[in-house]
Amino acid sequence: MSALSGFPKFSLTHGPTPIERLSGLSAELGVNIWIKRDDCTGLAGGGNKTRKLEFLVADAIAKGADTLVTFGAYQSNHARQTAAAAAKAGLKCILILEPVGGLAQPSYFNNGNLLLDELLGASIEKISPNETADTAYERVRQQLISQGHSTYSIPVGGSNPLGSLGYAVCAHEIVDQTQQLGISFNQIVLATGSAGTQAGLLAGLLERNHNIDTLGFCVSRSGSEQQALVASLLTETLSLLKLPSNIGNSLVRADGNYYGEGYGLLNQATRDAVKLVARTDGILLDPVYTGKAMAGLIDYCRNGKFTPQDNVLFLHTGGSQGLFAYTELFKD
Repeated sequence: MSALSGFPKFSLTHGPTPIERLSGLSAELGVNIWIKRDDCTGLAGGGNKTRKLEFLVADAIAKGADTLVTFGAYQSNHARQTAAAAAKAGLKCILILEPVGGLAQPSYFNNGNLLLDELLGASIEKISPNETADTAYERVRQQLISQGHSTYSIPVGGSNPLGSLGYAVCAHEIVDQTQQLGISFNQIVLATGSAGTQAGLLAGLLERNHNIDTLGFCVSRSGSEQQALVASLLTETLSLLKLPSNIGNSLVRADGNYYGEGYGLLNQATRDAVKLVARTDGILLDPVYTGKAMAGLIDYCRNGKFTPQDNVLFLHTGGSQGLFAYTELFKD
């Protein structure tokens, strides 16, 4: 029995999410590309944070919290899913948000996830220029305490050891589905940012003794920095699962060559990748995470790093709601 069964969950996810072949993209690239549809997890449009929030919300409720507080950029998918989880659990939600520098299009400040956050009933606190996320959190926390609330803080992306267990669950799904489908995947590709998805995925694969190479395409930092971040969180997650904490570091791989000028900033390769997948297979990616990871995957295929003999599984972590915040940047 998996150690995961010992951790309480608050049910949020439509799962297991399907795995399907991207026939149009496979024909275009000459490589067998499959997709794990974690954009279909449910919860206000779905996405990878839903899996993490199942464990985090359960912990918040167990600790008697009545308010979830989390952080992110204005168009944070994590913030949107946290707001939805709080609504479903009957909790208050405070989102501490900051803009991405270099973005000025009107839709970024009015549409996409920001619109959904408001619809879901979250209270939005914007970080002022003279604040950090930590000082803004402390300001909000003191206000809530003075009002008699009990807060539960969720880190950026839900990426701590407990939240990462959501992707250990996903890894178990992938192993079971590969057996059901009769497919041997030699590579999993995903976008990697706050590290919890990649760390949890590796922890779950290690728990099942299943050997699939996992490659994260970075969305905000260099490959070496990202590998260190993932390795640290993987060590903590393995320890939480009562597994040897030193067994996974050599498996952490990240490529930082495709995120462009910075987090949330759209580049031409990402724009092209989003359009290509939409027009070959009718699937929407997002401009911040999955579009950048797909740009990396496409380049790997075109440069022979993935071959016609490979079966590559792309983990779709959601976020297409953010497309509406980049409307001006996607017009031809």
